[in-house]
Amino acid sequence: MATEALKDQMTAIERMAAYARGEDIDRLPCVPIVGNTAARVIGVKVSDFRGNGELIAKAHIEAYKLFHYDNIRVFTDLYTQAEAMGANVVYPEDETAYLGIPAVELDRKFSNLQEIDELEPADPYKDGNLPEHLKAMEIVVNAVGREVPVGGAVTGPFTNASFLIGAENLVRLTLKNPEAVHKLCQVSLESNLRYVDAVIAAGVTPSLTDAMSSSTVISPRLFREFSLPYLKKLIDHIHGKGKKVTLHICGKTDGIWADMVEAGADCLSIDNDADIAKAKTLVGDRVMLMGNIRPSETMLEGTTEDVHEAVTEVVRRMYDAPKGFIVASGCSLPTETPFANIHEMLNTVRRIGNPFAIHAPSDIPD
Repeated sequence: MATEALKDQMTAIERMAAYARGEDIDRLPCVPIVGNTAARVIGVKVSDFRGNGELIAKAHIEAYKLFHYDNIRVFTDLYTQAEAMGANVVYPEDETAYLGIPAVELDRKFSNLQEIDELEPADPYKDGNLPEHLKAMEIVVNAVGREVPVGGAVTGPFTNASFLIGAENLVRLTLKNPEAVHKLCQVSLESNLRYVDAVIAAGVTPSLTDAMSSSTVISPRLFREFSLPYLKKLIDHIHGKGKKVTLHICGKTDGIWADMVEAGADCLSIDNDADIAKAKTLVGDRVMLMGNIRPSETMLEGTTEDVHEAVTEVVRRMYDAPKGFIVASGCSLPTETPFANIHEMLNTVRRIGNPFAIHAPSDIPD
């Protein structure tokens, strides 16, 4: 497969607006979810992003200019809000950050739960690395926001709560002390509300990720009890600010797709572990869908031919999604994803062309 970028005939904003109106477009929207791969575009280490909004912005701007995908998501890791609330986050020299020590270190008997009451919502303009992320968002939207939608990553309430006390402790507390879990989700929600207001004030749209709400981690029943109410409040708040919401929950989610729609999401980002055609059948008449090319097996480890085949197959399955479909990776791309594979992802949808000209899967060339 050729790896050079083919030419688009529309900007991302033009394409998304026309697609929403049911008008002909040059190609399906396509979003390889570029996270820290952006560091490779400008030749820096992932750890260089810490505390450097200008560098984060430069990386995402240059990555967009290189690949011309349909949404920029300003993102480095899931821990920015928890860190701003007191969690210790580890920054390896050249890999994505991970949680070191939660904000509250609970003892084995949970005898110090009162420390949860001492947690405070983060101030997005002062605490942790949040101010630098807001700076990055402002720079990106000012540079390219007239041609491509810009999103700001926000970690959902339940997932952020897990980073405040540790994921295993949070799951145990759902059974042993539900009230404590609700307190954690509430303080996380308050941080979320402050942060999304700041994200919107920076000129971008919040993009929600709630990894720990996955049915791979908690049951659908626990999701409905501990995650859904807070997600719904957060999404209602964002809608009240005039913004639409894309919601991504990792792993197995088919048992909660209807709940994710009920929460108010305008677009569901479907992980590669799920059957996206099943999502089309179950909720595709109510919400736009995006996904679900495998980030590791296909985008990182595969050849350009593998990428071409995966994109072609997902378009054959999803071109007629009633509320629309965005070709996307199932989750954020690994840092070392080959540029040739990202180019091929975009080039394949360019070769396929206008989705409204497809009347049967056989219309899509191999």
